Amino acid sequence: MKFQLRQLEAFRAVAEAGNITRAAKNLGVSQPAVSRLLSDFAKSVGFELFERRRGVLEPTSESRYLLTEVTRILDGLDHLEDLRRDLTERTAGHIRIACLPGFATSHLPKVLVDFLKERPGVTVTIDPDRPERILEWIIGEQYDCGLTDGFAGHPATESRDLFIKSVCILPKGHPLQSKQRISPADLADEKMIHTKRDSRFYYRLSRAFSDAGVAINSWVEVRQFTTACTMVSKGMGASIVSALDAEQFREAGIVIRPFDPPIYHRLSILRPATGARTPVVIDFIEAFIQSLTPFLAEAPVETAKLTS
Repeated sequence: MKFQLRQLEAFRAVAEAGNITRAAKNLGVSQPAVSRLLSDFAKSVGFELFERRRGVLEPTSESRYLLTEVTRILDGLDHLEDLRRDLTERTAGHIRIACLPGFATSHLPKVLVDFLKERPGVTVTIDPDRPERILEWIIGEQYDCGLTDGFAGHPATESRDLFIKSVCILPKGHPLQSKQRISPADLADEKMIHTKRDSRFYYRLSRAFSDAGVAINSWVEVRQFTTACTMVSKGMGASIVSALDAEQFREAGIVIRPFDPPIYHRLSILRPATGARTPVVIDFIEAFIQSLTPFLAEAPVETAKLTS
């Protein structure tokens, strides 16, 4: 037994309107067309659909049960159309993001607030973890994108590298805050809070100090820039960190100054090399990159551009 969609629509329209004239108007078709659809539908189901009472067409006892199921089907189709439209217009979908822990609590939530305001149908999953785990997730296509650093490349991924400016941060009232720019020589006697010695950022930092003939006065070694920012905001030590992380602590009273020579923190946005290119995920990646514009360094960017 096969039913046509227009038959179901005509059946529900008449049940709701109580007469064929109004139902035809609501459907935007002629009265004979509605009558024919009802007749064909009644023949298919094998019983009368309506009976006339006080001039109104009312569903028979059998068709009341049928009406419940027809309504469910048509509502489901309406929902499917809404979902299709939302996906086409990029206002619905799900984004799975793996990121470094610092992003999960600082910059990323702010980006998502603006992004989701215009996309009420979009849902998001955020999982923070170490770079090795993020890479594993992306290779396994468990996440749509990964925000990480220290990425050396992998054939199962696509990446886009961004270079973030670095700045010197000092406690409020520090004697060096009168300087417009900070150099390694200025920090020769300062207790330094810096990233792990095995990180690429520390390699760039130590090279800058070495080229200036200055040794880093190592005090505290941390994995995340946010840890250094927190300690400096409490009046402890000095540090060279990502300008992006420093900005999150500006209101906490830290002093932020450009660092000479310029060094950068490389951030990589990863995606699985295979799989669907969901439009809403592409939109999020572009929105995230746009949010970083004020912090991007003028460094050569040799990267495989993510495309839709």
